[in-house]
Amino acid sequence: MQETERQLIEAIQAGDKGALRRLYERFARYAMGVTLRYVPTRDDALDIVQDSFVGILTNIGTFKYQGEGSLKFWVAKIVSNQAVNWIKEHQQLSFSDLTSDEIEDEEEAIVEKVPPDILNGMIARLPLRYRVVVNLRTFEQLSHKDVALRLGIPEKTSVLLFHRAKRKLEKMIKEYLNSQRI
Repeated sequence: MQETERQLIEAIQAGDKGALRRLYERFARYAMGVTLRYVPTRDDALDIVQDSFVGILTNIGTFKYQGEGSLKFWVAKIVSNQAVNWIKEHQQLSFSDLTSDEIEDEEEAIVEKVPPDILNGMIARLPLRYRVVVNLRTFEQLSHKDVALRLGIPEKTSVLLFHRAKRKLEKMIKEYLNSQRI
């Protein structure tokens, strides 16, 4: 039986070096999944996961246990922050050519009919700035205000990018569902 997050944290705090290895083994695959939502290449994602775990293991002493799942949430937050920082450092992430008059009423997407791996592939094909905002809003559950602060952009830009991304995803979903009817 796998130890609980509380037991794992207590073992780490007691100086159990094997607990650090168990932490890595428990969350490395999850961290890779989070990273691949932001960065589509496996080599870059591996670098981000490695850097994330350096931060996780260095800062584990600051972690405050708040119930089962809080450690996983904390790991995801560090990994997503590392991925966004990596994108800012290594890729051109431009938000300057946007106008707010393009926001239209949103359509209801039929997301639940698309397998998760297919949906993740669709998200990975979005332009970088859309992908980052979708991940921060959807998976990290940040408000547009928090996304804007994290990326250093106006809140309206976050809203605009999210709506554009949703339109692109809706189009991909419709194409996928139509191709499944053949």
